[in-house]
Amino acid sequence: MEINVYKPSLDLHNQVKAGFVAQGASLSSWCKNNGVKISNIKQCLTGSWDGPKAKELRAKVIHASGIERQNDK
Repeated sequence: MEINVYKPSLDLHNQVKAGFVAQGASLSSWCKNNGVKISNIKQCLTGSWDGPKAKELRAKVIHASGIERQNDK
């Protein structure tokens, strides 16, 4: 996945949350299952945390949310 397609923003955070809901899941349950703090997810998706680790986490959660597949259609 080309992560640079997804610019960090509050809208991206909302899209990711919606992606999990569309799968019958939630972002918070994904965080719990993956040992990630929900606050770290919000920071990496909104851009307040934007280093290499944040970009890696952003790619992982975007992939898990399924929004990249929706945008490929």
